Amino acid sequence: MIRPAYLKKGDKIAIVSPARSITFEEVHPAIRFFQRHDLEVVLGSYVFSRQHQFAGSDEQRCRDFQHMLDDEKIRAIVCSRGGYGTVRIIDKLDFTRFRENPKWIVGFSDATVLHAHISRQFGIETLHAAMPVNMQGENKGETMQTMMNALFGKRITYSYPKPGLAREGRSEGVLVGGNLSILFSLMGSVSEPDMAGKILFLEDVDEYLYHVDRMMMNLKRAGKLDNLKGLIVGGMTGMKDNAIPFGKTAGEIVADAVKDYTFPVCFDFPAGHQDTNLALILGRKVSFSVDKEVELSFY
Repeated sequence: MIRPAYLKKGDKIAIVSPARSITFEEVHPAIRFFQRHDLEVVLGSYVFSRQHQFAGSDEQRCRDFQHMLDDEKIRAIVCSRGGYGTVRIIDKLDFTRFRENPKWIVGFSDATVLHAHISRQFGIETLHAAMPVNMQGENKGETMQTMMNALFGKRITYSYPKPGLAREGRSEGVLVGGNLSILFSLMGSVSEPDMAGKILFLEDVDEYLYHVDRMMMNLKRAGKLDNLKGLIVGGMTGMKDNAIPFGKTAGEIVADAVKDYTFPVCFDFPAGHQDTNLALILGRKVSFSVDKEVELSFY
């Protein structure tokens, strides 16, 4: 995998809105945060535009993202928020200059489209991390520090007590994944992630439990789980149920889907749609172990 250059003080980073609309008030805390870390923030021309639920038209959102991909002075592109919309512009983007001059693509949720596409097509690392819409509040210190650690090239190691449902084991492999619903929607496309021999990270929010089961069954039937080296399940937040209960939690659904395999599995990893959203370098080789504690270390 190709690693973009780490940031240094004085570098320029861009904030763009490839999906849902956002306001200046929501982005301002992130601007101040990056400035305090001696980074120069460049805003996309249409970052605060609005067309229905989107941050401007497909053409405007694409133009903003393309400009930042092509600008060699921009060292990282941060998605302002998720929602829905990135998949509508991904095939309109020209990654030629990006491949020649890789830079960090930062975000999660709907930004999984970018993570998966760039990993599959170009083999370039990206950063699954908080976005400006999430970068405010009293409990964001650890979340934001891990983002800075990743962008500035500091060593990253995480550990926490082994949760229930976990399956013990040790493994090494390249980390891929992101939002389960987005990954499910990319199957059969040129952005479909290659999971063979990889360690897969999954998280999701506001999904019906039966649909989590449907998505996991799809991954299993498509053979996407057969050759995994490990599975890391992050936040499964705000899950919904029908009047007649599905009968399992989201964790139990995932555990059931992978019960026939032997790779290590952990749950409740502190990343995803929750207060603590630790940065994960997708495309980076990691060591992953589940014993008395869950440990994840990036090479």
